[in-house]
Amino acid sequence: MKTVTLPSGERVPAFGLGGWNLGDDGAKRAEEIATLRLGLDSGATLIDTAEMYGDGRSEELIAEAIAGRRDEVFLVSKVYPHNASSKGLPEACERSLRRLRTDRIDLYLLHWRGDVPLAETLRAFRRLKDAGKIRHYGVSNLDLGDMQELWGLPGAEGVATNQLLYNLTRRGIEWDLLPWLRARRVPVMAYSPIEQGRLSGNRKLAGFAERHGMTPAQAALAWLLAQDEVMVIPKTGRRDRLKENLGALDRVLGAEQLAELDRLFPPPQGPSPLQML
Repeated sequence: MKTVTLPSGERVPAFGLGGWNLGDDGAKRAEEIATLRLGLDSGATLIDTAEMYGDGRSEELIAEAIAGRRDEVFLVSKVYPHNASSKGLPEACERSLRRLRTDRIDLYLLHWRGDVPLAETLRAFRRLKDAGKIRHYGVSNLDLGDMQELWGLPGAEGVATNQLLYNLTRRGIEWDLLPWLRARRVPVMAYSPIEQGRLSGNRKLAGFAERHGMTPAQAALAWLLAQDEVMVIPKTGRRDRLKENLGALDRVLGAEQLAELDRLFPPPQGPSPLQML
């Protein structure tokens, strides 16, 4: 399994498992749990979730899936912006810990920027880390201006990642934000790497994938995995789809293939607002 190095020096899988919508449909629960366990068996031990996902149902399902295997997992969860205050953040963390049935979260992220000052959120993150409730902290959906502001605050050196919408059709961060993060060795965690499945039906990508002996989803994931210090967290609740996604790890794209994808999905030609889903 390819790995990515966090600023702390810890290495984590570059391929993880997304948790959005998991647990929302009781009829799918058994298959979703089996899918997460297959992921662990396959070395995809990074699992991402959030208190927002299903009002905690995703965290609860993940807890069931990793029962007895917690020490194998690098567990990521996210806090609502309105809960990211000095008082609200530790309370939200405790609720997530209870739902996840664990004593620590490996990486705890601010889900997006809200009204709570970033300095206050960083102080609360640092206290949680000192207390052993979280091992690392980071952010999600913060644009270049947000990151520049954040970087001048105490505790910014502990920011382990910025989780961002990033895929072949969402390349805006490559203009300014991604180079800025790379210069500071802050890895990106790419969410919706297959554009919530829509890239699987993209005709241009389907043609590329057919020419090179892979599926469109594998091509989309392999493109991201070809980059240094980028993690991908595709979400699926089906074992067959997970096996397909994992196949991207064996589809190493060469320079000519990457150049072809640049022609099909051109990089940005200027700055643009940060995109979110």
